[in-house]
Amino acid sequence: MTTAEKEKSEPLIDLQRLVVSVRRRRRLWLATALAGLIAGGLVAMFLPSPPTAVAKILVVHADDSPSDSGTLMETDVAVMETTKIAGDALKKLNSTQPPEEFLKDYTALGVTNNVLQVTVKGKDDADAIARAQALSDAFITEYVARNQAGAAAEQKALLDQRNQAQTELGTIQNDIVAEEAKRNPNPAQLERLYSRRAELTSKISDYDGRAQEAGIGTPKVGAGTQIVDAPRILPKSLLKSTGTAAGIGLVLGLLAGLVLAAIGSVVKDRPVLRRELSRHLGASVIAQLPKPPRWFRKRRALEERKRVAKTLIRTIREDDGTVSLLDLGARTTTAALAVDIANELAEQAPVTLVDELPRAGLRALAAGSKVRVLDRDEPRVPGERRIGAGSIEPGTAWTDLEHLGAEAILVVRAGQANTEWLHTVARQLAERRIPIIGVVLVDPDPRDHTDGTLWDGLHTALRGRAAEPARGPQPKPVEMFPDDEPTVRRLAVAPPEPAPKHRQPTPYKRADEHDADQPTTRFAPVTQDNAEAL
Repeated sequence: MTTAEKEKSEPLIDLQRLVVSVRRRRRLWLATALAGLIAGGLVAMFLPSPPTAVAKILVVHADDSPSDSGTLMETDVAVMETTKIAGDALKKLNSTQPPEEFLKDYTALGVTNNVLQVTVKGKDDADAIARAQALSDAFITEYVARNQAGAAAEQKALLDQRNQAQTELGTIQNDIVAEEAKRNPNPAQLERLYSRRAELTSKISDYDGRAQEAGIGTPKVGAGTQIVDAPRILPKSLLKSTGTAAGIGLVLGLLAGLVLAAIGSVVKDRPVLRRELSRHLGASVIAQLPKPPRWFRKRRALEERKRVAKTLIRTIREDDGTVSLLDLGARTTTAALAVDIANELAEQAPVTLVDELPRAGLRALAAGSKVRVLDRDEPRVPGERRIGAGSIEPGTAWTDLEHLGAEAILVVRAGQANTEWLHTVARQLAERRIPIIGVVLVDPDPRDHTDGTLWDGLHTALRGRAAEPARGPQPKPVEMFPDDEPTVRRLAVAPPEPAPKHRQPTPYKRADEHDADQPTTRFAPVTQDNAEAL
C-alpha cells in the first residue's frame, strides 16, 4: 500500500482512539467537573441572588372568549415588558434608573388566559415589594386607560356618523318641502324622498344609542382588572439554591473538561491503541503491563510483572547476544522488569546489568542479588550475559544505544509520546542496526482489544527480529558502506526460498496478502543488484 493510499484509507479522526484518549484523561474532566461543582456552590453562598418579589394581576379582556388560545395574555406580557410600563413604574418610585436597565430586573409570565404574574428583583425586600407594586399599578393604569381610550374613540366615531346622517337628513327634508310646494308634485320622487328620510331617521337613532353605550366604556374591565395577589417576597432556601448552582457548575465543568480532553487528544496526537503503537514503531506488542499501583494491588502488579519477565526471557534465552530494555515513559517499570529478567537469567549464568536509565534506582533494586550493576564503559567479562537498561525519551544520545545491546525491547507507556517521536525512535534504531524484538506496552486501555501484531514483521529488515539462519552455505555478504571507511559493516541476507506452487493461506491472513516467506516490495532483502541503491 502506498503512502497516498494509506492516507486516503485512514479516517481524519479515529473515533475509537478519541474515546480511549478522552477516557484516559479522566483526571482532567473529573477535575474540571469538581472545580465547577465547588465554584457553583461558592457563588451561591457568597454571591446570593437578590431578593425577589412576586405579584399576580387579574386581567379582564373585553374581547375575551372561551376559544381564545392565549394570544390576548401574550399581548399583555409583551406590553408589560416595554419601556413605557417600566418608565411609569420608575416615576411612581421616583427613581432615576433608566427604563432599559429596569427591564432586566423583572419578568412577566402568563399563568392562565386572565392571570399575569410579575417577578421583580430589588436591592432588599422593601425595594423588591415596592417595585412589584409600582409595576402592577402602572400596568393596570395603562391597561384601563387603553380600554377607555378605545371606548372614547368608538363613541366619537359613532357621533361623527350621526352628525353626517343628520346633515343629510336636513337636505332630504328641504327637498321634500320644495317638491310638495310645486303645483304638480312628482309622486315617485316624493316616495323616494320619504323613504330616504325614514332610513336616515332610523340610522340617527341607532347612532345615538350606540354612542351612549360606547360612552359608558368597559366598566367590567376597569373594575375587574386588579391585583389579586399582593406583592410578596419569595422564600429562599440556601440548601436548594446552593445545590442548584453547584449542579449547574458540575455540568458546565464536566462539559468543559470533556471538550478540552477531546481537543487535547486530537492536537497532541499521542497513540494509545496497540495497533497504532505497533504500526508506528514497526514492531509487535508482545506483552503488556498495567499502570504501577500506588497504594493497592501491589502484589497483583508484581505477579503480572514476573509473568511478563518470564515471557521475555523465553524470547531472548536462546540468543547469546546482549539485549537492552529501552524506556519510553515507564522508567520504574522498565527498571523493575530489567532486574526481574536479570535475576531469572542469573540462575543459569552470570548476568550484568548496564545502568543507563537515569533516576530509576536500578542499583537499589538489584541490591542483594547475584546481578552486578555496571556502567556502560566497563569491560565485559567473558561468558557473562549483559542486559542493558536505557531510555529513548526526548534528549536520548542515540549513539550510546549500540553499547547497551545488539537487540532491544521497548517498554512504552501508552499515550506518552506522539506519533512523530515514535517514528523518530523507529528510524534511529534502524539506523543504529538495532532490531526491535517487541514492545511491552505499559498502562494500556482495559477496553483496547486491537491487534498489536505486525504480520510482515520478519520483512521489516532492521526493525524486526532476524529470522532463523538459513541452512547450508551462506551467500557472500554485500558491502553496505564504501571500503575506504574505517568501520565497515556487512549485512548477509539469504536469498528468499521459492514459495510452494499450491500454498494455502494461513488462518491469520487472507489469500490475497503476501506470503510470510515472500519478501514484500517495500522491505525487499539486500542483494547484489540493489546494494548500490542502498
